[in-house]
Amino acid sequence: MINNERMVAFIDSFDKGNTPLLNEIEREAKTDGVPIIRPATQQLLRFLMAAHKPAQILEVGTGVGFSALLMKEYAPAGCQIMTIEKYEKRIPKALENFKRAGQDKWITLLAGEAADILRGLEGSFDFIFMDAAKGQYIHFLPDAVRLLKAGGLLVSDNVLQDGDVLESRFAVTRRNRTIHARMRDYLYELTHHSLLETVILPVGDGIALSTKTDGEASSEKTADEAGCREKGMDTYEET
Repeated sequence: MINNERMVAFIDSFDKGNTPLLNEIEREAKTDGVPIIRPATQQLLRFLMAAHKPAQILEVGTGVGFSALLMKEYAPAGCQIMTIEKYEKRIPKALENFKRAGQDKWITLLAGEAADILRGLEGSFDFIFMDAAKGQYIHFLPDAVRLLKAGGLLVSDNVLQDGDVLESRFAVTRRNRTIHARMRDYLYELTHHSLLETVILPVGDGIALSTKTDGEASSEKTADEAGCREKGMDTYEET
C-alpha cells in the first residue's frame, strides 16, 4: 500500500499552497487548537472547485471559516456559500475571517444545530461539503441528498477516522464505538444509496465523493436487473 507517511509527505511537497491570508488563518487556527482540513484535502478541494465549478455551496461545519474561504477563493466568481456552525465560540472568529477576506457578502453563516437547520433549508446546491461531527453524518445524509442537485457533488471529510473505521468495534476505545458504528453505517449508505454514486479515497483522513444521479437511469437498471433475475439469468450485461 503506497498511502504511508513518506508518500504523503512526497505528494504534499508539490502543493503550491494557498493565498497569504488563508495561510495566516490556518496558522492562527493551529495555534488556537482548532482543527483545519489537511493539506491533501485542501489540494482536493481546490481541484474540485476548478473541475466542478460550483455556483451554490453548502458546508456543514464552519469551524473558523478556513475551508469556506478556501472554496470561495478557488470557486468561480459569483459562487455563493452557505455554512453551518453550532459551536458558539467559533462563530465570531469565522465571521471575522469572512470579513477580513472581503467575502462576507458571499458567505452566509447559519448558527445552530446542523440537523435542525438542514431540515428547514429549501432550494438546492451543486456542492455540499460535510465536515462536522463525524457521528452525525448519518443523520445529516437524508437532507443532504434532498438538497443536492442532480449531478451535484457531496464531499464527506474524515470518513476513515485515522484508520479506526477499518478496525473491529472491540479494537476501538469504548467512547468511540458509537462514532465508529455510525461512520460504517454512513459509508454503507453512501455506497448503496439509489441516488448516489460514491468513491472513497484515502486522501487526508479519508474523503468520500458522492455524485447525485437523476434517479431514472438507476431505477431503470434496477428494474432490468430484477427482470434478469426472474428469468434465471446469472448476470446482467449493459447494452
